[in-house]
Order: sequence, then C-alpha cells, then structure tokens
Amino acid sequence: MDTLTPVLTDDWDAERSWTLATYESRGGYGALRKALAMPQDDIITAVKDSGLRGRGGAGFPTGMKWSFIPQDNPKPKYLVVNADESEPGTCKDIPLMMATPHTLVEGVIISSFAIRANHAFIYIRGEVLHVIRRVQAAVAEAYAAGHLGKDIHGSGYDLDIVVHAGAGAYICGEETALLEGLEGRRGQPRLRPPFPAVAGLYASPTVINNVESIASVPSIIGNGPAWFASMGTEKSKGFGIFSLSGHVTNPGQYEAPLGITLRELIELAGGIREGHQLKFWTPGGSSTPLLTDQHLDLPLDFEGMAGAGTMLGTRALQLFDETTCVVRAVLRWTEFYKHESCGKCTPCREGTWWLVQTLAALERGEGSESDLDLLLDQCENILGRSFCALGDGATSPISSSIKFFRDEYLAHLTHGGCPFDAAASTVWAGSLTGAEA
Repeated sequence: MDTLTPVLTDDWDAERSWTLATYESRGGYGALRKALAMPQDDIITAVKDSGLRGRGGAGFPTGMKWSFIPQDNPKPKYLVVNADESEPGTCKDIPLMMATPHTLVEGVIISSFAIRANHAFIYIRGEVLHVIRRVQAAVAEAYAAGHLGKDIHGSGYDLDIVVHAGAGAYICGEETALLEGLEGRRGQPRLRPPFPAVAGLYASPTVINNVESIASVPSIIGNGPAWFASMGTEKSKGFGIFSLSGHVTNPGQYEAPLGITLRELIELAGGIREGHQLKFWTPGGSSTPLLTDQHLDLPLDFEGMAGAGTMLGTRALQLFDETTCVVRAVLRWTEFYKHESCGKCTPCREGTWWLVQTLAALERGEGSESDLDLLLDQCENILGRSFCALGDGATSPISSSIKFFRDEYLAHLTHGGCPFDAAASTVWAGSLTGAEA
C-alpha cells in the first residue's frame, strides 16, 4: 500500500478545483447517481461495512450512528454537518471545504438520502467567511445542476441544504451546543439523554457528523466498502487527513491510511526543522494528552493512541522541538479553554480559571513543587465532572505534560522564571528532552 492515499485531497491541485465543472470532470456526483438507485438501507449497510468511524475525534462508527435514527418516528429527520473546526492545531476541514466543497455537498446528499432526511444543515464557524461563501456557491451550483431540490435526478427524493454561519464559539463544536446554536439559542451543551438521534434539531431525529466523515461517503459508495476497508488497520479502517504544523520542514495536510506512524509522516514532511529535534507533540489537537519523541513509532489509529494513554482526535499533529517551553505551551492552551468555556457547569467554568492561575504562577517561577500536585488535583476535579468534553480536554495537556516533563516545571521554580527566556539557558534547554524528563 502506498504511504499516501490521496482521495479527499486528490483534486486539491486541480485547476479551479472548487467549481462544479472541475468536480464533475473528475467523476464527481457519480456516486450520488449510484446511491439514488440503491435501497437506502443498503447505503447504511455499505457505510457500516466500510468501517468508517467518525473523523471529528470521537471515532464512533458512522453507519451505526445512522442506524440509530428511528424511522418509525413521524417527525422530520435532519442531517447536520459539524464544520465548526476551531480547536488549536486542527486544520483539515477548512482546507477541504475551500479546495473541493462539492465533495462535502455530494456526501451530504447521499447521507441525507440514506437516513431519509429532506433537510440538511452545514454549520460553519462564522470567522471563516471565505469558506462560508465557497460552500454557499457550491450548494448553489448543485441546485442549478439538479443535484439538490425537488425530485433529484428523477428519483422522487427532495433535499434542501442550508449553510449556517455560527457565531464563533469553540463550544459549538460540541454537537448538542451546535444544535442550540442552529435553533437560535446560546451555544451550550444539552443534557443527554435524549440523544440527538432521538430528539436532536427541533426535537426531531438528527444525525450529526464531521465534515471529513460525510466527505468520505461518496468514495465509499463509488468504490465499495471493501475498497475503503482495505486501507488502515483492523479496527481503524480507511484513510484520513493528518495535519502537521509547528516545527516541521513542510507543514501541511497529508492524507494517509490510519495506522501510519508519526515518524513516517515527519519523513514525508521533510523532517523536523534543520538543526533541531522533536521534543513533544499532540496527536489530535490541543485537547489530547501530548506525547514525546519516544512515541514516534506508535500507529496513528484509535487503538494505538488509546494504548498510549491519549486519543487520535482530529489528527492535528502539532510538533514542537527542544526550543519550546512545554509549560508555556500548555499555559497558552489552557488560557484558550478558559476563554472558550461556556460557563454552564461549575467544574469547567471555575476549574479552567484556577488552572490558568496555577499554571501562570508556575510559568513565572512562583510557588513550590506542591503546586504540581495542586494542578493534578484540579484536573482530577474537572475530569469526568464537567457537562461536556471541553473540561476534560483542558486537563489533558496539563496532566500529560507533568507526567513527561515534571523536571521542566521544577526548573521554572529553580530559575525563578522560564529558563528558555534566559540566553544562558541554551545548554539546559538542549539537555532536557522528553526522553530524559
């Protein structure tokens, strides 16, 4: 199998790749015509058989989520696409929608047809206005071509797509907070049960999937579930877009089978920047426990990351070399989570504030070694006790960084501040790596 498997990214280098003409010239909407001739349950079965798991971070089997929709419920069914990509380091859905929005639109139509939904929503983060306009233009082209609207291609199936601009809150990446935003309310997570499959948007059965999950559907229908399942690992099937950023020679998007290692991806990206070495990295964005240079050969799949005590997440691989202060990096992430907490629950609202206070003092070299235990105690009081996963995500980089880099935290106390700020600390900074901490 080739190291890279360009499927979703295959057309990104095509001239005017975002247009309907280019997309159709390269086989676009062929899977839609095939799907419209299939029984809807067969489409769901094909997605199940492919082994596609949610590409938004949770990794829940997509076909199984679709099958949870109660078809005997008389209420309308809805498909909602979560395009509120906003976690630090995550940058795969935005370029996908910019380069080939019709891949997503075709996936939305097939997926909506499969679950018997006549209305679909694409919820895009409000700050990325250029992306919103591009997806809106693609939807308009699809309507004009007869891919959307009434009696699509004579099938008797009707579908309307609404492109919704969010108000710009990280919490709206949480699926029930996203539904609140769609309904015009403040973005805060809902208590579950009931789950969205039973009572989601407008209290009706709703499927919520990530952009990449839905965009993968046309290739599964077009090439067959066995083709998709032939890539990846035994339990983590298929391909995914890995976003490499930070101290790497050629940052960018690398589409590869699940199970590839970070070492292989770094080689594809030209290595860590010249003269430096990897110190720590995040496998799935800033809300996943960080790893070190000792984890370069772990398979980047759901099981491999879980075995290392972290998560594959959104495959947002942020790479940091030995010049980076891990305490300062973790503090910056924690400040983000404090700012983005919706305030609905006490553990997250108050806990993230206290995490920032304690971390900031340590970063300035204030306090004592017992403050590390205080930090871990604060994390323990947030983890599993907050209303949604934002609180859990805020604790992940803190607890994992103390696990691997406790000496670096203590060095801040010894130096009376960040040792990376002092010119004389070059020898110290180079000597303390993740392997030695």
